[in-house]
Amino acid sequence: MLRPIGFNWQIGVALIPGMAAREVAVASLGTVYAVQDAEEDAAQLGQALAGKWSLATALAFLAWYIFAPQCVATLSVIRRETGSRGWMWFSFGYMLALAYAAAFITFQTARALGAG
Repeated sequence: MLRPIGFNWQIGVALIPGMAAREVAVASLGTVYAVQDAEEDAAQLGQALAGKWSLATALAFLAWYIFAPQCVATLSVIRRETGSRGWMWFSFGYMLALAYAAAFITFQTARALGAG
């Protein structure tokens, strides 16, 4: 399910805690790739990812987070403001589908252009 968008299991693992807050995905990637102090030393994490990810994967990851579902707190506010769990789940679902589509198109296009 993640392979068509260029994601490996490490990225999949980082996406889950990324729902708490997007910043948490950085720490999760650092943990999964065994990078000490990934949040404080972004260059070290960047070097680790450069050796593991293709340019197409990196671009797909960025596209994912442009459209990805908001954090849990935002979804809770949607529920409270609309008074409906239905709107919250609709918002989550369409943003998830949009993120997947954007990552898929980005990854496949970048690969077709030789970036990955």
